[in-house]
Formats: sequence, structure tokens, C-alpha cells
Amino acid sequence: MIWENSGFLWLLLLIPILGAGYWWFKTIQIKKRKAQFDDRLIEQLRRNYWSRGDVVRLFGFLFAALFFIVALAGPKIGTEVREVQRTGLNLMVALDLSRSMNVQDVRPSRLDKAKFEINRLVNRLRGDRIGLLVFTDEAFNQAPLTTDYAAMRLFLDIANTDQMPNSGTNFTSALSRAAEAFESMERHQGAANVLLLVADGEHHGPPYDEELKRLTDNGIVVFTAGIGTREGDLIPITDEAGRTVSYHRDSEGNTVTSTLEPQTLQEISREGGGEYYEITSGSDTIEPFFARLDELERGEFSSQEYADYENRYQVMLLTGLGFLLIALFFPDSIKRKETWMSRFNQSDS
Repeated sequence: MIWENSGFLWLLLLIPILGAGYWWFKTIQIKKRKAQFDDRLIEQLRRNYWSRGDVVRLFGFLFAALFFIVALAGPKIGTEVREVQRTGLNLMVALDLSRSMNVQDVRPSRLDKAKFEINRLVNRLRGDRIGLLVFTDEAFNQAPLTTDYAAMRLFLDIANTDQMPNSGTNFTSALSRAAEAFESMERHQGAANVLLLVADGEHHGPPYDEELKRLTDNGIVVFTAGIGTREGDLIPITDEAGRTVSYHRDSEGNTVTSTLEPQTLQEISREGGGEYYEITSGSDTIEPFFARLDELERGEFSSQEYADYENRYQVMLLTGLGFLLIALFFPDSIKRKETWMSRFNQSDS
């Protein structure tokens, strides 16, 4: 489902406010009535009546407002799934999730800054397929190559250093997993295949030469982005709320400072046929990478997507009118059916 006028959905915030306002008004009315009339008299008058009509009317008005707002937003539902032809390239992003990515020498942290830049990249894509793999000592596919950018943003948002079983950085594992992802995908004539490796440069794994050659032999261009500063900072340990409670220490009890180590990333990009970019402050971004992507060749490929979206506001409008009629014409009170037993009890009293 998509929305033709999604801005109207903000009006939904008014519904609980209106409900609370009405309830406050009715409470004031009841207090005034109790101050003017005896409680026993009121109870006697209401004995044979069900007096919750005002509650029904309240919910009628609120639900009517809910469906009217949704109708204004214009819910559009895809009526069928079609093969949609797109023109684009294939881009896999490999994101380092080692603990050193929590260092705050780049604000708010290396990882948050990296995710921000990747999100900017996703926002610029038009028809290109993008995927995400995450790695430390091991690598895992976080999101397959897709044109569903909303899903990609979701998988990127939930990526964090706590999800990984180990904390070391192994580029060999990342390159191997990327090669597997590209080899298993459907090939498209003329579409460039690109890997963007985002990390702080610390490599603690075996040599990566064979895995890098595996990528380049399959025509995959490898770019790298280093994030952090040469001065570095301490590696924080945080609680569940994200507050820093301590810092990582080595075997001798000394705090560990993590710095950007660009040499390995520069070598990978040079041998992979791409370029190296550096993100060291708020002003240093991977903007040049966007320009390089625009220069690469696009190919045609098809994807299954919902098509022929139709605005279904009529259903919401009619439902809202139904609730409005209930709110307008439902009585404040309904006389209960009086039985012979109730009359007998009243005569005895």
C-alpha cells in the first residue's frame, strides 16, 4: 500500500487529543450534575435506562474521523504483480560492524556516520539494485540485492555491533561473502557490478588477495571508504540505553585507542579497480563515489512489483460515513425492557 497524500496522516495525532478533550468535558458535566441533584434521585431516574449512549457516540465520531483522514491520505493498493523492466547496476555494500566502529572520533560515531552516508546513497539510487552484508571476523548477508529501498533502509537501520558473534575485522571474509553474493545472483547484460567496502581499516584476518582476485575476475569493481581519524579515540563500552559506561582495555589493563588505518583499504581499492574515499569529519563524505556510480554502465533487468495502483479512498469514506451516522443518531439512553420480576421487586420496596 502507498499513499497519494501521506501528509494528511499527521492529522491522526488529533484523534486521541479529541477523545481526551471530550472525556474531560463529560467529567466536568457529571461533577456539576452531582453538585445540583441528589445522587439517589439521579439513580432512580436512570434505573431502567442504559445510559452509555454518549460512549458509543464518542467512539462513533472518533472512528469516523479516523477513516475520513485515511480517505484524505488516499490509500493506493496494487491490484496485480507485474514484471517491471528497470535499468540499473548492482551495488553491494559491505559494512564493518566491529566494536571499533562505535568510536566517536567521527560524530555521533563511526557506525552512525557510515549508516548516514549509506542512506544518502540509497536516496540517490534510481532503479539500481543494492544489497548489504555486514562483517567482523565473519560476514553475513543482511539484505539481498534489491530495488526495494525501503527494505534496504530497514536492514541498514537495525545493523549494530551487538549482533555480531566476534569483534575482530576480517576483510577476507567480507570479500568472500561478497563474491558469493554476486556469483549467485542473476546476471544482466551490460549491468556493472560494484562492491563498496566501508570500514575503519583495521584488518586482523588472513591474506585477502585470492578473494579480491575472485571478485575482479568476475568484473566486479571494488571501492572502499575509510571512516575515522588518524588520531582516533577510545573504544566505548555502552549499556542498553547507549550510554558509555567504560572503555575497552588490552590484556595489561590499558585503554585501547582505535585509529583509522587507510593503507589496507587503499590497497584493496587500487587492486579492485575502484577508488578509496575517506570520511573523517562532518564535511568529508562519499559524495565523489556518487559521481563515479553515475559513470558506470547500466543494464536492463526485471523485477516483480505491484503495479496498477488504485486509490481506494471510497471504502474508507463510506466506512467513515457509517460511523458518523451512528454518532449522530445513536440515542443518549435506551430504555431497558422491564420484566414482571422488576415490577414485583419495586412494589415490595
